[in-house]
Amino acid sequence: MTYSAIPIFLFLMLPGLTAPVAAQETGVHFEHNLSWAEVQAKAKAANKYIFMDCFTTWCGPCKYMRTTIFPQQEMGNFINDKFISVEVQLDTTGKDDDHVKSWYADAHAIMTQYAIKAFPTYLIFAPDGRVLHRIVGGNSVKGFIGELQESFDTTKQYYTKLKQFENGRRDSAFLRQFAIQVSDAYDLPLGKKVAKAYLAGQTNLFTPAALDLINLYTTRSSDQYFDFLAKNATKIDGVIGAGKTEKKIRTIFLNEGARIRWDDKNATAWKNYQKKIAATLPAEANEITLRINVNFYRGKRDWPNFEKAIGSYLKQYSKQMTDDELNSIAWNIFETCPDMNCVSKILDWSSPLKNSKEPAFLDTYANLLYKLGKKEEAIAMEQKAVDLSPENDRAANQATLDKMKKGEKTWN
Repeated sequence: MTYSAIPIFLFLMLPGLTAPVAAQETGVHFEHNLSWAEVQAKAKAANKYIFMDCFTTWCGPCKYMRTTIFPQQEMGNFINDKFISVEVQLDTTGKDDDHVKSWYADAHAIMTQYAIKAFPTYLIFAPDGRVLHRIVGGNSVKGFIGELQESFDTTKQYYTKLKQFENGRRDSAFLRQFAIQVSDAYDLPLGKKVAKAYLAGQTNLFTPAALDLINLYTTRSSDQYFDFLAKNATKIDGVIGAGKTEKKIRTIFLNEGARIRWDDKNATAWKNYQKKIAATLPAEANEITLRINVNFYRGKRDWPNFEKAIGSYLKQYSKQMTDDELNSIAWNIFETCPDMNCVSKILDWSSPLKNSKEPAFLDTYANLLYKLGKKEEAIAMEQKAVDLSPENDRAANQATLDKMKKGEKTWN
């Protein structure tokens, strides 16, 4: 089993799912038969704000908010008397009804105008139609109400602060706080401008405040402060903690290198990138390159080369791979690899997982055993996963255990 510590943008949903009708009775009331112009007119006439849920049909957190959070009475009590609420679908599907299609042009314009790149995104408009605030991602009822309350605070309204920035406001405290807020809103180009303005006003970049923003907005080796991090790692670590700068650079190389390596027709770009890794982190270059290859062959489902790559990697650098990373690879192989030789080898390489107290790791190891026909061992391991599972995860592991006992497949 795999899981994420930050699930907000990682889960997928089935297209076409919408909140149940009951949500309209006890929770947030969404307008379903009005155009964007009509929503604005209704809000103005009622002197209410507009709450706009910008979602896509494939977005798991969007579905969670619409089916679990918005139907709750507490959520409806807060929103309904203050807002006119509307749901706006920002992708298109073959199952779209006439109402969704009637919003296509406005939905596209909204997505473009407000640079929406993450889902769900929620926009708050004043009764007169001015956009005021932006919230990205799901939350609990109380947490989301807290975020919505910021819509009424001019010192926290996202678009009010954006206008202040565009009009030249440059005091240090404002810039730093806004740069963090823009990062949370997933508008990277704007965030880099705000961070650059903040850092330009600092006489010392080796402070926790300055380094926080440098780390936040350095995501590629071509970014402005990447070389600053690479050349001053020891000094920076003295401020933020030992090894953290190298870890940051390594993460950039792994993520960026994966994109470059994926284009296997451009061998020159990959060769040059390996040289860049070696020049920046010479002692770690081979390990980083091998890890990129492991992920590359796994992504391509080139199982013979994947076996060679991960075998070579684990032989030399097994201590560099965390149990969480190993579990993620093992689960992916369990789900996707039809080559039982490959599954058998990943079982051997995943042996550290079987001694874990983490239910997800035990579940992965049990599924590998089961796929290889080692039913009794698999059942015993899955039972351990069930016994150690917290209440909210136990049902899923119990369902897997039941399938194993019945001799049913636990993979697609």
